[in-house]
Amino acid sequence: PVFEDIEDLARAARLHRHDLQALAQADALSALAGHRVQAAWQTAAIQPMPALLADAHNAEPALALPAPSEAESTLADYASLGLPMGRHPVALLRQALDRFQVQPAAVLRSYPDGRLARASGLVTHRQRPSTARGVVFITLEDDTGSVNVIVWPDLLERYRKDILGARLMTVFGIWQADHATGGQVMHLVARRVVDHTALLGELTARSRDFR
Repeated sequence: PVFEDIEDLARAARLHRHDLQALAQADALSALAGHRVQAAWQTAAIQPMPALLADAHNAEPALALPAPSEAESTLADYASLGLPMGRHPVALLRQALDRFQVQPAAVLRSYPDGRLARASGLVTHRQRPSTARGVVFITLEDDTGSVNVIVWPDLLERYRKDILGARLMTVFGIWQADHATGGQVMHLVARRVVDHTALLGELTARSRDFR
């Protein structure tokens, strides 16, 4: 069926305000409202009606709200879905990160064993297995893929706050590619870690932290 607006959808599908707000936050109502901010506003105005007025329509004219910026949309995606529906946050920050001469994950995968390397990304995993004797394993995610980072105990003591607290991290280190596996096992051995969370501004990401 083709729905005229959000109110029409709510009536036909018997959706409650909570359902509509969840759909608006997930940007699932933009086709009916124009963009997610407009959808959120319109869902907030929908009130449950008594059976006698079930077919009545809201005659109040819709308020035209400005569309969210790309950064705001990315923030909303993470808040509701835990992942971006548009461009990755690191893609939005690529120009700011370029001054640190970092390379995308896709480029690092072509690096030979032993080469100096720099990577930036969102911290998606941070592991400190009890069997690893103090070694921390971190996964950084950018707009081209992921980079596995190894942090030795001595470096953890030097950069503990940055290593355990950063949501956006830049790592300077040595690239290692295991030739015994045909170079399939690749990681970055950290020599220096910088917390660049401040660059995210309003953008936030959920870190699946397994400390």
